[in-house]
Parts: sequence; structure tokens; C-alpha cells
Amino acid sequence: MRKLELPPDIKVLEAAGALGDNRVRIIESNAKTVAEVTSSDGSRTYRTAIIVKNGNVIVAYSDDNGTRFRGYIGYPIIALLMIKNLLPRDTRLENALRGVKWKQLNQKFKRYQLTKEYVLKRASTVMPVEEIQEYVRRVMSRLRSYNVIYDPRIAAKI
Repeated sequence: MRKLELPPDIKVLEAAGALGDNRVRIIESNAKTVAEVTSSDGSRTYRTAIIVKNGNVIVAYSDDNGTRFRGYIGYPIIALLMIKNLLPRDTRLENALRGVKWKQLNQKFKRYQLTKEYVLKRASTVMPVEEIQEYVRRVMSRLRSYNVIYDPRIAAKI
């Protein structure tokens, strides 16, 4: 078990895109919420689970690279927290981010900042960039209020 760090803020946009594309499939929703989150190019399916403890503690598991290897709250966990109403959602933004091929863009630009600029420009046809940035700030602020603990033991029952 270890505390997960805050993600790069682009992961909020990636989570919203996953919701817009309907790439999050809830498998179980009771004390533990379990989902499969398909990558934007369809090549991977991430197993993701959360258990909300009392207060601001969330026990989480996801086998995405950001969560497992980089130690931050990956976009599949963020998307699941959005579905569970633990993080704000914006359906206009989710719709604006439909069809974004995140892996392809990250490989092309090789830096999250460049990918983010591209995605913001694309989404700005639907809503102002300032609104998108404010939404990302709200989600990141809410994420800061949680103590998200990575625990692979909860994956055993997925």
C-alpha cells in the first residue's frame, strides 16, 4: 500500500474523454466499485477499483501505467471517481473530448504540455478554454482533498 500522488492535470481531461467515449464499464458497484476502462485506441483495458472509506480516504487499484509505475492517480481512477460523484463532471467537456486518441497524441508530441495544448484547442470549439481550465482546477482541488491509497490487494477480487 502507498499513497498515490496527484496526477498531471491532463489526466483530468483524459478521464473526461474516457467518459465522453463511454469507455468506462461498471462491473460491480457496492462497497467496492469495479470497472473496466478501455484505452482511447482500444488496445488496452484497465482493471480499476475503488473503495471509499470514512472521511476522505479512498483505497484504489488500477493497472494503468501512471498508477502502477509512476505512483499517481491515473485517469481510470479519476473517471471512476467522477462516475461515483466524488469528483465534478462536465458533460459538455466530456462530449468535446470524444474521439481523442490520447496515446497517439502523447507519442506524437512526447510532452504532456504539448498534448494538452492540442486538446484544449480542439475542445475550444465547444467551450471556452478558460472554462475548461477552471473545471480542471476544480477537479484537481477536490482530488487534493482525498487521501488516495494504492492497494493491489483489492484487485484480487476483480
